[in-house]
Amino acid sequence: MSFGLGRGRELDAAVGTVGIGEAELPALPDAIAEDPRAGQVDPRAWFPDASRPFEIEIGSGKGTFLVQQAMLQPEVNFLGIEWAREFYLYAADRVRRRRDRGLLGNVRLLNADATSFLRWRAPEGIARVVHLYFSDPWPKTRHHKKRVVQDRFLGEVWRVLAPGGELRVVTDHDELWDWDCAHFDRWTGGAGWALLSEYGLGGESPREGGPFARETFQRPPSAERGELVGTNFERKFRRAGKQFHSVVLRRCR
Repeated sequence: MSFGLGRGRELDAAVGTVGIGEAELPALPDAIAEDPRAGQVDPRAWFPDASRPFEIEIGSGKGTFLVQQAMLQPEVNFLGIEWAREFYLYAADRVRRRRDRGLLGNVRLLNADATSFLRWRAPEGIARVVHLYFSDPWPKTRHHKKRVVQDRFLGEVWRVLAPGGELRVVTDHDELWDWDCAHFDRWTGGAGWALLSEYGLGGESPREGGPFARETFQRPPSAERGELVGTNFERKFRRAGKQFHSVVLRRCR
């Protein structure tokens, strides 16, 4: 399906400069069958200054949050991951056009499944924030397995975040929020440590709490008045009178 985002104009992802290509992210090696870490590639090396703080956005859509936030935080590197190729191309082209004016050297885009990227590609402790805004609710019961928030996903986010790092979540979908909260409850309690051990991602439980602590969502600086984040989806849903749910899960230990 084409959304016609380019409106007749060819979209250029500027692979190797903005978009991530095969040269930077080769195919998974056969060795992954024996060593789950064999395919890991540190995405911080994809930026001119790999020492900067690093943040990931899952489901970047048209790139509105990335563009707005990265303009305000040039000292932070942002990787946007978008599965839908046309949206990836549109977002990367937006960044490319600003690159041509000497802006947004701190943004890269990857066309991939973010959950697979976290599990098989991302080393541990590399990110200070993972952003997940308005992910697909997959409302039909038979499609719930496609939802981003799953126990394994939360375990991989915990692994990829540095201690004290944040998973930031916003949705407008009430039933998805109930689903998310059921998972968050496990991961902010002792059950989360058991799941980490089951997945081979962490050790034994400490005396109190879980792998994550639940905190109040704070608006990013790029959000406009009355907005939580300021994505295209939020602005569309806000005009429709939708209510929003938000949370921050902070990695403990």
